[in-house]
Amino acid sequence: MDSATIHRIADRLITAYDSATMLPSIAATLPDFDVSAAYEVLNEIEKRRVAQGWRSVGRKIGFTNRTIWERYGVYQPMWASIWAHTVHQAVADHAQLSLDRLVQPRIEPEVVFKLRASVPAGADARTVLDATEWIAAGFEIVQSHYPDWKFTAADCTAAFGLHGALVVGRPTYLTNMNPELSEAILPTFRLTLRKGETIIDTGVGANVLDSPALAVTYLADVLSTQPNSPPLVAGELITTGTITDAWPVTRSETWSSNYGALPVPGLTLTLV
Repeated sequence: MDSATIHRIADRLITAYDSATMLPSIAATLPDFDVSAAYEVLNEIEKRRVAQGWRSVGRKIGFTNRTIWERYGVYQPMWASIWAHTVHQAVADHAQLSLDRLVQPRIEPEVVFKLRASVPAGADARTVLDATEWIAAGFEIVQSHYPDWKFTAADCTAAFGLHGALVVGRPTYLTNMNPELSEAILPTFRLTLRKGETIIDTGVGANVLDSPALAVTYLADVLSTQPNSPPLVAGELITTGTITDAWPVTRSETWSSNYGALPVPGLTLTLV
């Protein structure tokens, strides 16, 4: 896809983001708009955002949960940057988040990794855990600029990876955990998602590419094939994808998560 088209698509997506509006599927009008082209658009968007003063603090990985692929018609993961102003730290396991300027928001309970070392292509789960400073509960608020959440893999990749905001819980430092135990629990823990007192959904860690740690290995491998994408390095936050489905949210709701056998404190999030 030529650079002029890439720039025009980036213009449209930035306008939709900044004005909190929707736009038609890009792939519906450009049949040759594939995932490779979408990453070119995303790279152009992120260069412009950095020039505007945005600061990347890590990456989000989306569509790692294979149980929801058929529902959305997206059959592969994707990634995008997360930013200093879109990441929020919970206090005492509670947070409040405004939904202003988010379009069709949905909530995703995830496992967040803070890297203390780089992660190379070809890494396994143990290598990822050895490179991890801590893990934590996370709520990613995703959004869709495409009506009714109808899009292709290329559409959602280019559209900021659907990222809206990320709330990060209290860290559990891996130096305090048996590495064999953490490697074993990440695929098997059961997460419970509640709205108020009502259980809305449950999921297991293996929903996320067999383990949230393996989602990080996926990302490292993909980045190694993208010359314009920097590799994973120390200090980055990586949110690994939703354990459950993504659920629509509105103001005045309170959502909470419990991570079962995984030794991270769950989160309570009030939306305003």
